[in-house]
Amino acid sequence: MKWIVLMIVMIAWNSFCRAGTTTVFPSPEYRAVMPGSFVLPEKVRCAELPEKAYWATYFREIFLKEVGAEFKKTNRTGVDFRFVRDTSLEAEGYCLRVRPEGIVVTAGGEPGFFYALQTLRQLAEKEEGRGVWECCEIRDAPRYRWRSFMLDSGRQYQQVATIKKYLDMMAALKMNYFHWHLTDGKGWRVEIRKYPRLTQVGAFVSQGPEQQGFYTQEQIREIVQYAASRYITIVPEIDMPGHSEAALIAYPHLECFGQVPELPERGFTHHIMCAGKAATLVFLKDVLEEVCRLFPSPYIHLGGDEAPKKNWDSCADCQAQIRQYKLQNSHDLQLWFSAQMASYLKSKGRKAVFWGDVVYQKGYPLPENVVVHWWNWRGHRDLALRSALRQGHEVICGTNYYTYLNFPLTPWNEYGKDRTFDIRDSYENNPSMNRDTSALVLGMSCALWADGGVREDMIDRRLFPRILAIAEQMWHRGDYLAFEQFYGKVKEWKCWFERLGYTFGPGLRSEVPEDYKWD
Repeated sequence: MKWIVLMIVMIAWNSFCRAGTTTVFPSPEYRAVMPGSFVLPEKVRCAELPEKAYWATYFREIFLKEVGAEFKKTNRTGVDFRFVRDTSLEAEGYCLRVRPEGIVVTAGGEPGFFYALQTLRQLAEKEEGRGVWECCEIRDAPRYRWRSFMLDSGRQYQQVATIKKYLDMMAALKMNYFHWHLTDGKGWRVEIRKYPRLTQVGAFVSQGPEQQGFYTQEQIREIVQYAASRYITIVPEIDMPGHSEAALIAYPHLECFGQVPELPERGFTHHIMCAGKAATLVFLKDVLEEVCRLFPSPYIHLGGDEAPKKNWDSCADCQAQIRQYKLQNSHDLQLWFSAQMASYLKSKGRKAVFWGDVVYQKGYPLPENVVVHWWNWRGHRDLALRSALRQGHEVICGTNYYTYLNFPLTPWNEYGKDRTFDIRDSYENNPSMNRDTSALVLGMSCALWADGGVREDMIDRRLFPRILAIAEQMWHRGDYLAFEQFYGKVKEWKCWFERLGYTFGPGLRSEVPEDYKWD
């Protein structure tokens, strides 16, 4: 509990240039402001939690500093901070009650306490070096149970410190799933000890800036723990059977004809993993065995998008597989292949997430542990969503319009005008919104793909401020503000996020200077 109080004291000593603002981001479900304020005393009295709190790790790592405040633990009624567990609340839900005599935090579970303290972090002001909170009552809980951000480390390699930076961002925005795209045609980033060439070769197939490197298993465990202390589950993505050129360069026998792919400057090739060879399934199950040991997530993302069937249509092994299982065609073969991988994950107690491509057409039945990630609004509108719900699969909503934050506001590199959008588009026209009529809809996602060579120093200006609109949609349960009011709130928070180390780009197309450069 000492860490909790020291964290709050540290927050009070760092007002993050927010003097006078009284908003919370993302917006809570209910907030009432009352007269008066609570001023942090010199000797801080705090009631102990009834059980050990795992989230203390977060405060220890991020906020623990020498602040010159004296801590005193007491179980009496006269305390400055009291933390109460109420199991009638949702695990991620919380209530805050700030009065002149102190602050009471009530939560349904440890995630709720964590999100309550994120809110207290934002509300903290500073007067004459003392922490001050305006009196108020807040009741809050998330709109969606799945609130994810995806980072593409397959096309571009990011340093461990960069991964942690965006986990910290997610914590501030109350997001709870980090979708980590770890393999793609341009790079294989996760160490698999049974197949060392995946990283010895596959992690270095591309020669562009920041396109070489991988994460050791020790680094991955460190990142998984770092995320867990922020109540973030890491969902790894091992893309199959397409977007696999890096793996096929390392192990060409997994390609239908044993060919070594040549990487194109842009896009992907027709070289995908051979679904007709038994060796391919053995290889992928071995990979997933190690992935499951590294990532405790109940979900493993298996990709499944953009898999051209040119090779499968002429591969004797693939065609033999189609005949053996009485499949309709090569697309049906991919469904069979996907079902084998999902069934293997089911034996591990996991769910398999696939991109919406696997439900565009009817065919071989997918097992019940398959979750569909709806993405391609540009190409197929809501076909994947409708098909997945009809088949009884859970769905994650994260369409390329308007949650793909690699799409800039104005044309850049391979992104033409038809692949641009601004924060108003995200806030007012996001197809992923308002899809909560079915219990099968888990929630929303957003993504930062690295197409076109999005380097580390280019990420922030693509995320901010548009990710704030998506975070609001993911979390807030109440009615949404008119865009002008919401955007005013975003501008109010700009300085706060910049003090945390995040750089803002333009929010509206009208704000983009004529000579603005996205790289």
